[in-house]
Amino acid sequence: MQLSEQELVRREKLEKLRALGINPYPADLYPVNHTSKQIKSDYEEGKQVIIAGRLMAINVQGKASFAQLQDSEGRIQVYFNRDEICPGEDKTMYNDVFKKLIDLGDFVGIEGELFTTKVGEKTVMVKEFKLLSKALKPLPIPKQKDGKTYDAFTDPEQRYRQRYADLAVNPHVKDVFIKRTKLFNAMRQFFNDAGYFEVETPVLQPIAGGAAARPFVTHHNSLDIPLYMRIANELYLKRLIVGGFEGVYEFSKNFRNEGMDRTHNPEFTAMEIYVAYKDYNWMMDFCEKLLEHCAIAVNGTTEATFGEHNIDFKAPYKRITMRDSILEFTGFDIYDKSEDEIKTAAKSMNIEVDDTMGKGKLIDEIFGEKCEGNYIQPTFITDYPKEMSPLCKEHRENPELTERFELMVCGKEIANAYSELNDPIDQRERFEHQLELAKKGDDEATGTIDYDFLRALEYGMPPTSGMGIGMDRLIMFLTNNQSIQEVLFFPQMRPEKKKVDLSDNEKAIFEILKSQKRMDLNELKSQSGLSNKGWDKGIKGLGKHGLTKVEKTEEGLFVEMV
Repeated sequence: MQLSEQELVRREKLEKLRALGINPYPADLYPVNHTSKQIKSDYEEGKQVIIAGRLMAINVQGKASFAQLQDSEGRIQVYFNRDEICPGEDKTMYNDVFKKLIDLGDFVGIEGELFTTKVGEKTVMVKEFKLLSKALKPLPIPKQKDGKTYDAFTDPEQRYRQRYADLAVNPHVKDVFIKRTKLFNAMRQFFNDAGYFEVETPVLQPIAGGAAARPFVTHHNSLDIPLYMRIANELYLKRLIVGGFEGVYEFSKNFRNEGMDRTHNPEFTAMEIYVAYKDYNWMMDFCEKLLEHCAIAVNGTTEATFGEHNIDFKAPYKRITMRDSILEFTGFDIYDKSEDEIKTAAKSMNIEVDDTMGKGKLIDEIFGEKCEGNYIQPTFITDYPKEMSPLCKEHRENPELTERFELMVCGKEIANAYSELNDPIDQRERFEHQLELAKKGDDEATGTIDYDFLRALEYGMPPTSGMGIGMDRLIMFLTNNQSIQEVLFFPQMRPEKKKVDLSDNEKAIFEILKSQKRMDLNELKSQSGLSNKGWDKGIKGLGKHGLTKVEKTEEGLFVEMV
């Protein structure tokens, strides 16, 4: 393991502390009785307090020093005075331990007395302090000078990889996750107050059912069978409605072995709720009241900013059928049209289509391309074609449609709900139709049939409405974050590249290339100023490290960063 100069120095300090008889990682309880927030809100001059936290700034001034201590609720100034800490002849704790062996990032416990400085800063005068944990790696603490911040820890990849450092040096990041917890608590309270029951269903399932998605697959050694990590919990929750529960909900961790982007992570959190004797019209009313309640709980208002948009979650929300939406934005009426007519219309709108697409998929593509992005304020899109909704009840007035809605916000779906299909014969036929679409190559069609779920329906399921909400996407809207990685503590990341030690020749070439990413080989060689031998070693070394590649084109040879 290669250590930086600072890391080596901190390890030397660690040994010096131990030589002084100080345990840098004590095991005993430290009797904290105040937080930084409590001190400021209930401030009393001369009050005795015991606090603990991480030192985030130290300003040593001879016999007296000021520092900033950060705990779970903020920062407080602390004042180290040599004669207060060391009233006797032995000044070791101040002169040696504090001034020479304590670093930024160390956790310390402090017993002290409150006072206000001449400039009005509420401060703790340190009477005693104790090292609680020695930091061996320096935190990427931003530096401030003349009101400007330098060396801020802002690189997204590093922040997501080292969330622990991100939370320590960027306090505003913590606020996002506090709001995330407030959202879950508010939603849970709303459901519980309505009398619904929180449940847990299997994460490892024998069939990847309830949605169309590529699953993560594992193997159960004892049963000698494949198992699938949950892609949805819908079919299990409906089994509970069959069993006699009138309202159940679950915050479920789902896993889909698919692409990653700013709005998708392989592991994500969904909330699904199912209520007996209700329909999708009732669920729309319930949904808008729920989201209004959650917005207020998270932000203190129904309004939220997302990018350039100001969103208002106050109920009621606009409602429009998918047919009317497509008609409004394209002039094409999907009603009573054949698959070929819809395909021709989609092509005329410059929408890519292929032979795997059935009628429902074609309509979905038209809506996604031409309509979806127009809905900024919360809007219910209702009455989807039957082909798009294999688990949804047929519309009571039009057998080609289903009783389904999706809630759109800023062009993205955050809720999906049905009047649930409870006719076991119809459900079997829908599953079989999905199998045919899957055989044609439709990767969004369900390729398996859950026969146990069909058996459950045959025992009888009452009229039911169900709804799913993407919790990660919802908290993105409520905290003005454009990327899902910002609202997950530990988002999935590509493997971290190992640090490569470059030779001087390699560094000379790489530094030039970094600014342009891709350069003519001869131009890069000329700018490097290396000899032919030095150039050959340098460019070959970068290729072996996997940092560059040479590409031959009609214009000549180019070097490109990988």
